[in-house]
Amino acid sequence: MLIDSHAHLDMRDYDQDREEVIARALQGGLSHIISIGIDFDSSVAALKLAKKHARIFSTVGFHPHDAKHANPGKLQELSRLSAEPKVVAWGEIGLDFFHRHSEPQTQLEIFERQLDLALDCDKPVIIHSRDAHEEVFAVIKKHKKPNLRGVIHCFSGDYTMAMRFIDLGFYISFPGVVTFPKATQARDAAARLPLEKLLVETDAPFLAPIPFRGKRNEPLYVTHTAQKIAELRGISYEDFCRQTAENTKSIFNLPEKESV
Repeated sequence: MLIDSHAHLDMRDYDQDREEVIARALQGGLSHIISIGIDFDSSVAALKLAKKHARIFSTVGFHPHDAKHANPGKLQELSRLSAEPKVVAWGEIGLDFFHRHSEPQTQLEIFERQLDLALDCDKPVIIHSRDAHEEVFAVIKKHKKPNLRGVIHCFSGDYTMAMRFIDLGFYISFPGVVTFPKATQARDAAARLPLEKLLVETDAPFLAPIPFRGKRNEPLYVTHTAQKIAELRGISYEDFCRQTAENTKSIFNLPEKESV
């Protein structure tokens, strides 16, 4: 009863052992994995992987790093792909004002366009926000409609900021950073936020939790993140996994039974 709500299984980091990585996760207790698109090619690759594996689902979208490559034709094609049954969300989209691989204005324009497309196809969104929480919040609030919902992935803000996103109808997802002793802000938020609004993720191959910090991350390692947050909250690992799995199934409309 544990789900990795955000992994990048199509990345080259897994080219030598992708099937083994997936097998370890599913044999190790994960019920589902969401493989995330970050540009046109990765969205196509994630969907291909999802079609191959019953318990993997995928998303489509342009990461803010790749916003400069999100031309109208590719966005329209992703909109078409979003209708596929194994595509459960539009993302990873958002703003990154730390790296700025795409110009901030371009990021904003593509972020807003993708929110509109997600609303049109009635899919939840998965949002990347780095050094841009206030700007992301403002864009979401501007586009707020009854069917706008989603996840703030790899959350790096504080409790107050998280609650503002929750008040807009969003879930908060935590990666392995919460296992780092100095990540006091993330730990505090993970310990105090409403449990029914939490998800866990790996963001694999990035951000491996302790005891794998600095190594390649993989979906199985989400168990360490879940164990740490359960410990911080003073609840059982089983109860934490059960509730976050329910949350993930709810926001992504995952089937109770395996798909084919």
